Amino acid sequence: MTRPTRQRDHDRQRVRDEDVEGSETDEVDVEEVDPAELDPEDLDPAELTRTADGELIHEETGIIIEEEQIDPGPEWRAFNHSERQSKSRVGAPTTKTMHDKGLTTTIDWKDKDAYGRSISSKKRSQMHRLRKWQERIRTKDAGERNLQFALSEIDRMASALGVPRSVREVASVIYRRALNEDLIRGRSIEGVSTAALYAACRKEGIPRSLEEISDVSRVDRKEIGRTYRYISQELGLEMRPVDPQKYVPRFSSELGLSEEVQSKANEIIETTAEQGLLSGKSPTGYAAAAIY
Repeated sequence: MTRPTRQRDHDRQRVRDEDVEGSETDEVDVEEVDPAELDPEDLDPAELTRTADGELIHEETGIIIEEEQIDPGPEWRAFNHSERQSKSRVGAPTTKTMHDKGLTTTIDWKDKDAYGRSISSKKRSQMHRLRKWQERIRTKDAGERNLQFALSEIDRMASALGVPRSVREVASVIYRRALNEDLIRGRSIEGVSTAALYAACRKEGIPRSLEEISDVSRVDRKEIGRTYRYISQELGLEMRPVDPQKYVPRFSSELGLSEEVQSKANEIIETTAEQGLLSGKSPTGYAAAAIY
């Protein structure tokens, strides 16, 4: 939607009354300026004003230099929360975790109507056929079916690992980038999706070891590590070394240790890392040794 332009005429001079009885006044003639002759680069920036609507106005002449700004807001107005909710017509936000970005419709699996009442057997069989065809038409070719399978694998493994929604979004974006760069060719879909999830965990600062990733995946640890190194190099993913301190709270919680043990383990890691003892060591093993 584009807001209508409000032309501001500064060339017309205001008529002011000289006295209470109303004396005659003469209008001041102002030289008209052709807007096409104005070049924004030649104008003094101090004479230009940006309005709340995004229009750029030349104050001296009142000519609008820039207009037709895109307004991403709705065309209606609301003055309270309930009114805003009643006028809103949008659906769920788009997401990268679904192959169609969540833009297609879905048919609920419950055989009930809008009032929560059970529907007839004839309607139930009809809804069953509609659900079946809905699933079939959501993917138009083999590429979309493979993408749907890969994203479902990422969602399954992320749920098993207990990572937040942001990690799933980042993993889906990494997999889509690898698919666009044709990095999937010659590799298994499960291996690339698992490597994308491992890279997303590291980028979001929620590290999971390769052993934990391989436990919930259908591929072995060596293939995950090999695929991860390949896609991170090809996509230019800037991965910093994992901080062993990020493993300490999780390991301590599983062992039922106190806060004093966690703080002492973090102190040991900080002290030894400053001495250069962390180089070349496994982050998980380093954190476990500090806790021990």
